[in-house]
Amino acid sequence: MYSVKTKEIRNCDVMVPGSKSYTHRILIASALSDGPCRLSNCLRSEDTLLTAEALRTMGVSIVDDGDQFHVEGSGGNLKPADKDIYLGNSGTSMRLLTGVAALGQGVYTLTGTPRMQERPIQDLMDGLAQIGVFSRSVKGTGCPPIEIHAGAVEGGDMALDCSLSSQFLSSVLLMAPLTKKGITVRMIRDLVSKPYVDMTVDIMQRLGVRVERDGYASFYVPGDQTYAHGDYAVEPDCSQAGYFWGAAAVTGKTIKVRNIRETSRQGDVKFARVLERMGCSVSYEDDGIAVTGGPLKAVSVDMESMPDIVPTLAVVASFAEGTTEITNVAHLKEKECDRLNCVAIELIKMGIDARATDSGLIIRGGSHVGAHIETYDDHRMAMCFAISGLRVPGVVIRDPGCVKKSFPNFWEVFEGLYA
Repeated sequence: MYSVKTKEIRNCDVMVPGSKSYTHRILIASALSDGPCRLSNCLRSEDTLLTAEALRTMGVSIVDDGDQFHVEGSGGNLKPADKDIYLGNSGTSMRLLTGVAALGQGVYTLTGTPRMQERPIQDLMDGLAQIGVFSRSVKGTGCPPIEIHAGAVEGGDMALDCSLSSQFLSSVLLMAPLTKKGITVRMIRDLVSKPYVDMTVDIMQRLGVRVERDGYASFYVPGDQTYAHGDYAVEPDCSQAGYFWGAAAVTGKTIKVRNIRETSRQGDVKFARVLERMGCSVSYEDDGIAVTGGPLKAVSVDMESMPDIVPTLAVVASFAEGTTEITNVAHLKEKECDRLNCVAIELIKMGIDARATDSGLIIRGGSHVGAHIETYDDHRMAMCFAISGLRVPGVVIRDPGCVKKSFPNFWEVFEGLYA
């Protein structure tokens, strides 16, 4: 357990790791490229290392020298796997690699933790079936473990339901240039978490792949393309920046997260604007974005474009005057834990009036009491509730080691806030 110290923090600058979302995508695109790639500022966390190891199991040479990843692109010629590919509870790894595995040889079995085996992936498998890729849920649940029968993928037209996860679309996009005919994919229902698709397209275009799109309604990726080898850098993670902006918001201090740009395609960069609406001051500077806390007031906000920030916003909202309503994030129930109900449960333990709705959260700001916070093996629960302990004595985070999933040195950086 980790007992958060309720004492003065200082005005400061912090550095956060490279983006988890970008790291997954650049590892995969580099693995499919036509030659050697050097990747800098990648996040080394439980999830991203699972992606790297899965690609190694598919025959891709990936060497981590501690500074850079050196990836020898396979040109899409992935090797058969001699064992099941274990992906822990990394939903990003599971979903992105499902499409990629279809490009390989033989049968790949992707599996993970008990929680992973509750996370739906049937919509992606249904989409792949439309272009001739056979896959199946081993237990018949529509969830992992799944088998993917790989081979030369022709491509074609696909109607895809991405109302649960935008990663289904990203998976298809990443594999598409290595198919023979390319893939046209049309959304059946409204796409969630749109900025994550923008990140996927950004990586593909940076590596020389052509992508055509009609907003978020349809996408076309021509076949017989090549991901270009080269040197690529990963930008800092805006989701991780959010914890420190949140810390500034609840303490009234100024915290700058270095090297974050307002122009980032990461949707979570917009959290700074939400905090501004709540009463904080935000400064967009050449070397980062700084947030200064102020008297906080409640907001109503659609968080569809930045769902990973929802737990952090909920904690900040518990210190605000009035009732905050967070909407349009029903798919958070299918994350590492049910992030709507679990956040509400832990806030209630702290004396806050909070409840989950079908698609969001309602939090009334109020007086807090200390509590032992259950993290549900969810990294974001641990990090967001650490913020509350800066103001509330007696906050104890259970299983603090779960942060290794996305931010292994979080507690070290967090301790650096103290005066």
